This record gives sequence, structure tokens and C-alpha cells, in this order.
Amino acid sequence: MMRKHWLIFSQIVAAIVLVLAALAALGWLFPGLVPNSTQISIREVAETGQPQRGAGTYADAAKRALPSVVNIFTSKEIRVPRSPFMDDPVFQRFFGFRPESQPQRVTNLGSGVIVSEQGYILTNQHVVEAADEIQITLANGRSLPAKVVGTDPETDLAVLKVSQAGLPAITFARADSLQVGDVVLAIGNPFGVGQAVTMGIVSALGRSHLGINTFENFIQTDAAINPGNSGGALIDSSGNLVGINSAIYSRSGGSMGIGFAIPVSIARQVMEQIITTGGVTRGWIGIEVQDITPEVAESFALQSTQGALIAGVLRGGPADRAGIRPGDALVKVNGKPVTDSTTLLGLIAALAPGESAVLEIRRQQQALQLTVRAEKRPLMRRAAQE
Repeated sequence: MMRKHWLIFSQIVAAIVLVLAALAALGWLFPGLVPNSTQISIREVAETGQPQRGAGTYADAAKRALPSVVNIFTSKEIRVPRSPFMDDPVFQRFFGFRPESQPQRVTNLGSGVIVSEQGYILTNQHVVEAADEIQITLANGRSLPAKVVGTDPETDLAVLKVSQAGLPAITFARADSLQVGDVVLAIGNPFGVGQAVTMGIVSALGRSHLGINTFENFIQTDAAINPGNSGGALIDSSGNLVGINSAIYSRSGGSMGIGFAIPVSIARQVMEQIITTGGVTRGWIGIEVQDITPEVAESFALQSTQGALIAGVLRGGPADRAGIRPGDALVKVNGKPVTDSTTLLGLIAALAPGESAVLEIRRQQQALQLTVRAEKRPLMRRAAQE
């Protein structure tokens, strides 16, 4: 009896094995015919003919601005100083000649922004400084030689020109449109790896007293700016130009989340003057100024820290002839209030050479109005003199 049951069980097992083998063979010969219990289902968005993007993407802004940003490669020839021991007669007799300093070519890289279809490119002055050969590379990989139209070391801006019309010019944002907290994108060529985009926000506006340029009114951003980004574009979330990337605060040489860009308002003003006249003309009255701190205000018996203290007056200069003295506190220029020394530098620089301005000063708690005739500002890199 047991043997009979065992035979029946063996036949059932054999039948099951045959069925499973047959199903496996059918699945191999006809994929999809036999359901697969390990198959997973994946949910996909419907095909609409348009790329699917989330609400947080800035691809359209980048796509709009990228063609207007170029890579800049410069080179210049320098002579390596000769070591003093080369003038030793014993050294010369041993080698049989007098070694001379040898010229070497030094290369540099940066970025620039196409601002006109006629081939004008805006960049930093330090990117092209002293360069005797400049080559720009468009976003499509095409290279073109460029020449310097003019530079402005006091704002670290320069304008280049290439002999190519119909270039993709960037769109300028309104000068007053940017606010702290706005999303911005930095476009450039960091470390020469190629065109790249980084994102951040506007951390602060009107940054000054950094010692970077003579005239400072920087946009501060945490968008990563690295060597090679200089002269590149800082754009808003719509792809419009809001600034020219210029400098970073760094202890390592790389981005630490504090970058500075020149606002589009200053960049445009300087650019238009350079294109029109080849340079930038500013007013000057021959004074040295400093901020009024609470300690300075107490020392000079001033009632407020508003304004700028006249620390020095150039003898025979416009301010000296107008009667301005060291120790005066300058509080207004043509009715416009002076908040600090940076504001004063800007107001004086805005005067055209030969233009007269009414200066309101405080002298020993007395209010005085003096008229000064501005002259053309000489080039004074990073100087706090007006």
C-alpha cells in the first residue's frame, strides 16, 4: 500500500516539474507570454513633445544667456630677471658667455560678455591688463582675435572688440531691479575647464570699502565664482545681465561663498563712455576724504556721522581755491546728501570737468556753502582721493 502511494506522489512531482519546464521554455521562446512575478512597474510622465521641468529649474535663463558669454585667453611677453651671480666674472669665464634675461610668454584666462551685435565685449580690466594678444572663444567653439577698445582701472572694467557682426548680445536688466534674496546665476570659465553655470542668491547690495577698486558698489553673491569667472555674466532668473563677476573673498584661491560683481548700472555707464570716447572722464576737486566714525565725530564736535571728513586738500587744487579746509565735514553735493566717503567719491566723479558744484560743509558747527569748479580726474588706482 505504501509503495502505491509513493508511486502516485512521484508521478505528481514529475508532472509539476514537466509543467514548470514547459512554462520556462514558453517564456524563453515567447517573452511576455508568461507573466513574470519579479517585473516592476515604473511611472513615467506623459509625452507632450516638451521637456519636463520642475518649477525650480533655471534652464531657460541659462539657455538664453549662455551664447552671450565668451572665454577670453590672453598672453603677454615678460622677461625673467637675471640672477645677480650671472654677472660674476668667474661664472662668465666658466660658461664662456654672459647670460641675458630670456623672454617668456605668460598666459591668462577669463570670461567676457557680448553686449552688442557689433562685436563689443565687456570684461574685467585685470583679465586683459598688459596683454599683447587676446583671443576669445564663443559658446559654439569658434575662436576670434580681439582688441582692446579701452579700459577703466578704477572700476576694473574693459571693453573689447572683435571683427564679427551678428553676435548674440545679452539683454541688460533694469538698474534698479535687483534685490537682496533674488536668485542669480554666474556664468564663466572657472579654472579653464569650460563654460559653466553656478547658482546662488544676492547676499547684499552696495558693498564698498573692500579695497578692490577705487569706485566700489558691488553686488555680493554666494553663487560660486572662481578664477576664470572674472569678467563673466551674473544674470537674474530670466537670463538678463545684472552684473559683471569681478572678485571673490577667498583664503584658498577657490570660492568660499562670497563673490562680488560690478552692477550693470556702473558697467553700462563705463562701457558707453569707453565706446564713445575711448576712456572714462570723471570730475575731481583735489581732496582726501575719510568716513566719519563716532570717534571722529566726537573729536571734531560733529553732531552726526553723516557725510565725509576732509582729511587733506591739495594745495592749489579746485577745493583749495574754493576755500575748503582739512577738518571740514562735507554733507551735500549740489543738494544730494553724502552718507560716507564712497558716496562722496561717486558724486564728485559724476561732475563733468569744468562743471561748477555747490558743496555744503560743516565747519566748527557752522553750515557753509562753497562753489567749486571740477577738473578732470587724473588716474589714481585704488586711491581715496577726489
